[in-house]
Amino acid sequence: MRMSDVRLTILALLVATSASAHDLWIEPSSFHPAAGERVTAALRVGQKLQGEPLPRIPPLIDRFVLDDKPMLGFAGSDPAGIALVARNGFQWIGYQSNAFPMTLDASKFEQYLRDEGLDATIKVQSQRPQAERFYRCAKALIDAGGAPAGTIDAPLGFTLELVPHKKPRVGDELPLTLLFNGKPASNVLVMALSKTDPEKSVRARTDARGRVALRIPHGGFWLIKAVHMQAAPAGSGADWESWWASITFEL
Repeated sequence: MRMSDVRLTILALLVATSASAHDLWIEPSSFHPAAGERVTAALRVGQKLQGEPLPRIPPLIDRFVLDDKPMLGFAGSDPAGIALVARNGFQWIGYQSNAFPMTLDASKFEQYLRDEGLDATIKVQSQRPQAERFYRCAKALIDAGGAPAGTIDAPLGFTLELVPHKKPRVGDELPLTLLFNGKPASNVLVMALSKTDPEKSVRARTDARGRVALRIPHGGFWLIKAVHMQAAPAGSGADWESWWASITFEL
């Protein structure tokens, strides 16, 4: 491995450790670019939409696309990606990470489960530190205007994915489906947070079909998020695996 690759891998591990149990979301340079313009995608890691930059770290990236075309960039760059908006209409910027580890002591791990609504399904049977592998599955909805080409409810194929079924509108309920490995994920807490008032989240659990509806009360920058966790495979070196899905949009 080249020394530059070693440094990037170490940086990725440090970022993954510092970002443990925090959300990841995408902040595009514009949610409303014109066709023919370039749009950048900044990755942010934090809580309640207060985040730190996550630079472009190649070992961390599984997929990073705009409308199924690669988001380009240099290692260490922030924003982490740039691409040309090639057409009108709704399009997704999507980022899915590779797995990275973290370890928390039992009490912090149990608090993390409560914070993310996972305590309804995950029970810790040991007081020893809990090892976890986590993945990020983030999307941002951009609207290039013009003809309503494309749809917003076509999944990108991420492992955990929030799929809205209509354009978000102020005051309306936004119906979504949460998919895990392409199948509905039931009884998962889904939360919507506004950048102007992140303390007042809108939340509900998915039903047996993985469906949930959240009312978006006002305009601005919104993050919708969900976390799914399950026991890690035997011999993996981890106790748990988690996937963090998010979508961002602006009204």
